[in-house]
Amino acid sequence: MVLGWLLARAGVDVIVLEKHADFFRDFRGDTIHPSTLELMYELGVLEEFLRLPHTRLDHLDLDILGQRVPGPDFSKVPTHSKFVAMMPQWDFLDFVKQQAGRYPSFRLIMEASVTELSRNGERITGVIAKTPNETLEIRADLVVGADGRHSVVRDRAGLSRKDFGAPIDVLWMRIPRLQTDGEQVLGIMGRDKFVVMLNRGAYWQCAYLIPKGGLDALKQRGLPAFCEDLRSLAPFLGDRVGRLASWDDLKLLTVVVDRLDRWWSTGLLCIGDAAHAMSPIGGVGINLAIQDAVAAANRLAKPLMDGTLMTKDLAAVQARREPAARKIQGLQIMIHDHVIAKILAGRGERVLRTVRFVLEHVPALRHYMARTLGVGRMEHVKNAKPAPPVHAPAQAPSSTAERPHA
Repeated sequence: MVLGWLLARAGVDVIVLEKHADFFRDFRGDTIHPSTLELMYELGVLEEFLRLPHTRLDHLDLDILGQRVPGPDFSKVPTHSKFVAMMPQWDFLDFVKQQAGRYPSFRLIMEASVTELSRNGERITGVIAKTPNETLEIRADLVVGADGRHSVVRDRAGLSRKDFGAPIDVLWMRIPRLQTDGEQVLGIMGRDKFVVMLNRGAYWQCAYLIPKGGLDALKQRGLPAFCEDLRSLAPFLGDRVGRLASWDDLKLLTVVVDRLDRWWSTGLLCIGDAAHAMSPIGGVGINLAIQDAVAAANRLAKPLMDGTLMTKDLAAVQARREPAARKIQGLQIMIHDHVIAKILAGRGERVLRTVRFVLEHVPALRHYMARTLGVGRMEHVKNAKPAPPVHAPAQAPSSTAERPHA
């Protein structure tokens, strides 16, 4: 969506396909980091963006072995907005849709699921997508796979990937929140348990970490035992954990950390989780994907407009963005292997005492964490001055669409 917005803003004809009827999906990435807020600033829409409902976090505290300690501190990051905005992803996507819709070269088709890629020899020339009423064949100068860690586009293109493994899965759930619950503590870590709690106003959005493939063992113990585990980590929740009436109230996220060897093929580019699936650790996935989009728009807009797009342009996007993905994935893998895996194996006390001591006594680490997770390798929009708004309605293509750029 962001790439479509940026390309349309540069005059490129774009069609974005979304397989669902709306953007409302529970338990999606909702952490809008300073790097993404800086993009909104550069596009001249930050003030409007921040009118959407959100919670601001200029620092994140942790509860480690029952003691509150300071975590990442965003007060010194080199951006205009020195905080994380917690915002439902459906609100974010609706905002991007509204902004992109100002440009007549942007078109969004909902309920369109890509099933196959079109080819002319070795070149990918478009996609075939199913809608509730018809099959669309859309041909384009460039196909962009931004369809997540289970990417259909990536798989149909036959791009190979390295799976780095992850020792955890995550159970997402909602628990009612009271005003008396106090300030948010992002993560609560016990000797053998770990939960992340995101303040959603009326409720806590909780992520409970479990060993990879450990859901069946958890179910065998029973839901009451799970609720007691959760209550032991966060006693202030009290009887509210009893609102989890069945396992249907918990949603499993299977954690994947992988990366494509090559993000592109002739006529195709993958970005975001389709190119490098991230762990939820740090909440960085959505923001890294958006930075991919900025880099792609900066590099590809002109050759798309000129009709001179070459594979070297696609390779340049990967060369620009892969180091950032490698760095964050390396950090996530280190945390998985040396902290979280030990916690979930019941051997976390020693490592947690060390983590707690370092966070308490090395303030520079807290600023480094904030800059690495919240900013990273930040991309800046070319020609950042916003283009004048255009209110022409965008029209969906017929079953065989004219050829857009992307």
